[in-house]
Amino acid sequence: MSHLSDRPVPARRSIRIRAWSAAALLACVVLWPETPRDGATSHAGLVPPPPPPVEPAQHNFPVQGPRPGAMQAVRAFPSLAFARPIFVTHAPDGSDRIFVVEQAGTIRVFPNDERITAARTFLDITARVSRASNEEGLLGLAFAPDYAQSGRFYLYYSSNTGQRRTVLSSFRVTANPDVGDPNSEVELLSIDQPFSNHNGGMLAFGPDGMLYIGVGDGGSGGDPFGNGQNKNTLLGKILRIDPSRPSGSLPYTIPSDNPFAGTAGARGEIWAFGMRNPWRLSFDRQTGELWCGDVGQNAREEIDVIVRGGNYGWNVYEGNLAYNNPGNLPPSLFKAPIRDYPTSEGRCVIGGYVYRGTRFAELRGAYLHGDYSSGRIWALVARNGQVVSNTLLASVGSVATFGEDQSGEVLIASLSGTLHKLQRSGGGSGNFPVKLSQTGLFADLATLAPAVGVVPFEVNAPLWSDGAEKRRWLAWPGVPFVFHPTDPWSFPVGTVTVKHFEIELVQGVPASTKRLETRVFVHEIDGWAGYTYRWDSTGTDADLVTSRASEPLTIRDRNQNIIRQQVWTYPSGSDCLLCHTQAEGRVLGVRTHQLNRTITSGSVTVNQLEAWNANLFFTTNIGSAAKYPAYPEYADTRVAPESRAKAYLHVHCAVCHQPNGTAPTDFDLRYATPTAQMGVVHVRPNHGELGLPDAYLVKAHMRESSVLWERMRRTSEVRMPPFGSVVPDPTGIDLVGEWIGTPFVSFGSGCAGAGGTPSLQMPPDGYPGLGRTFVTEALRMPPGVSAATFLAGTSRSRWGSANLPLDLGPYGMPGCSLYTSGELHLAAQVGGTTARLQAQVPNLASLLGTSMYLQAAVADASANPLGVVLSDAAVVTFVR
Repeated sequence: MSHLSDRPVPARRSIRIRAWSAAALLACVVLWPETPRDGATSHAGLVPPPPPPVEPAQHNFPVQGPRPGAMQAVRAFPSLAFARPIFVTHAPDGSDRIFVVEQAGTIRVFPNDERITAARTFLDITARVSRASNEEGLLGLAFAPDYAQSGRFYLYYSSNTGQRRTVLSSFRVTANPDVGDPNSEVELLSIDQPFSNHNGGMLAFGPDGMLYIGVGDGGSGGDPFGNGQNKNTLLGKILRIDPSRPSGSLPYTIPSDNPFAGTAGARGEIWAFGMRNPWRLSFDRQTGELWCGDVGQNAREEIDVIVRGGNYGWNVYEGNLAYNNPGNLPPSLFKAPIRDYPTSEGRCVIGGYVYRGTRFAELRGAYLHGDYSSGRIWALVARNGQVVSNTLLASVGSVATFGEDQSGEVLIASLSGTLHKLQRSGGGSGNFPVKLSQTGLFADLATLAPAVGVVPFEVNAPLWSDGAEKRRWLAWPGVPFVFHPTDPWSFPVGTVTVKHFEIELVQGVPASTKRLETRVFVHEIDGWAGYTYRWDSTGTDADLVTSRASEPLTIRDRNQNIIRQQVWTYPSGSDCLLCHTQAEGRVLGVRTHQLNRTITSGSVTVNQLEAWNANLFFTTNIGSAAKYPAYPEYADTRVAPESRAKAYLHVHCAVCHQPNGTAPTDFDLRYATPTAQMGVVHVRPNHGELGLPDAYLVKAHMRESSVLWERMRRTSEVRMPPFGSVVPDPTGIDLVGEWIGTPFVSFGSGCAGAGGTPSLQMPPDGYPGLGRTFVTEALRMPPGVSAATFLAGTSRSRWGSANLPLDLGPYGMPGCSLYTSGELHLAAQVGGTTARLQAQVPNLASLLGTSMYLQAAVADASANPLGVVLSDAAVVTFVR
């Protein structure tokens, strides 16, 4: 990465130097003032020399090669990258070429050669494809069985013309075998889509020469129209048609042996029904069985073996669990999945292929499949319809699809843009460190003193970890990072982040601390990979976790009374990718919002970002940290609850809940997203109402009806976050609850005095409920003031009209605004620099939902020509 910058890069030295102390690292920014570093010059002798560079870490994690376990996924075609690849396949023409479908509407083609450096564009129909929603796009491709002669291929895509719909069309190749003809399109089938999600999209020709089509239930959540069980619609089905010849008014033929051909009240195209979102399906090359991964709702993901006329249960059942079954229909009425798994293992199943290649004899006959959220890749072996084994093979971040090449070898596409293949690891770990003491990350495990180049850091908004305390480090690779003010940073291969977990078994007694685990996240050549080291019973070393494990913990008070009993889960490597998502940039804590904070070591206090900048950790000189955003600390009551709650939601939820995230939702919980654009306020839930009255994702001022808040409080399978925590976080619950339930929004501009612009807040005892005492405080009032007045506007219709707010610039108060609307003048109590207003709210039903507008004013003859200081404004809504 050093070629991106003209900053000097510390070279690796053959002899390690003494590790810097944390205080010395912090002192760098004090000893080395900001100097020109990008081609500018400075006057010799006026600027102190820069501090010695931080020595690169000499950790022992390989960035490629064997890993623990029998299999691993490695990059295929390492010189190629794609834009959201969602399908990979080959053409049945003996050419041994690979075709990759990109979601926006393009198909790329290249020879099946690892040395290939470029792919050609086979077809581009982006002008016809809708990408208005995360799940829309060009979704499926199938080549006709006689493609070598006919040149026909078929596409399934979201159309951007007219009403929302998905289209199945045929196309032809041109005289150039690497170029398809976009003008050859013949539309065969159009399916109206009531919502933007659950489109399905898989196309596959069976051994019978018929085309099978996976179609989702139409979207939203829970199948609100019951499409899965309605045989009079194509939604929620697997279809079977003969697209090679028309029949009557249809541009295709419905095979006469389809189960509902000619049946009144049913569509003849249906082969199987009761599907939710059959994203990927495939035929076993040897047996002809049709396997399908059907994406689940809240609780289960399922793998089905599809048979003629089969009813796979949705939305009566989700996997093997009843979902919407008021009639108590028995599971025997439906075809059970051959495998279903809970959300703790993943949240979006990706159907794959029964392996019939030749490279891995041990995998022949196993169904390879994965999960988009967790990145896990499994090999399922079944006999007589029963699972014999299901082995975790490897992990691929954001796995979107599987595919086969001409010889039956399986490829795996990541939505991040890369293709992968399986490779044996030699049955062992090679030189991989299987103990924490072997990693080279710590100079002393007893004290967790970091090794040379392993830098401690702190974050503003930590992730809740069920009461455990955490410490964090970064192993500096010797090559600078690409800094970004708001987006994820870019890190060179070899970067390692480290997080250590421990917990007091007796609260308030440090001697009872139990070391639990130390997690490392390594930037390897093929991407980021996570590893967990579980501390032994003596607390002297930790062993690599090769599969998920758990341990019961009992937390007591000083009197040995049990406070709670909880289960601690030690994640496997693939589990790490459940939270370290591609959409969030993989690395979570090392970013501007988190590191932009003041830290202290010994007698030295400095901004953490500036300390890293002084040590040349970035490719460019970022300058002062004051110009960059920072998450507020959760407990900082000087910051509005909305800002603190949104920081909490970003850290805990936005890793999945954002555009292109792994969650099957369209809302956006990122910190910078304006509240009105988050897609949660006054939005009905798509994934269950949890029995709440008049449920919304977030119902303003009514947290008891807000699904988002309730999921944080639950301990069942509907809990959020769904993995990594079983103990609800009281801080997060209170904070998000305060944001939802606080009918007080500060806004607008005021007029500053010597101490700045006073700000309004509603303290916890100031809830504006009917019949209650409402309290408002204006903070940072000018010192020495003995009286203050609150202006309370009572007319919503006039507030903010054309002549409001009143600009006081012409009166010699530039940048000041007065919000006035036939206001009442209410005297406030002043103490120090705080003015406090208490008002009794009448218990009148007519007030419910109405608003009052507030601004504080105080006389200050020295402030401006009018001698007044105004606070910002606030709107208060009266609630129960």
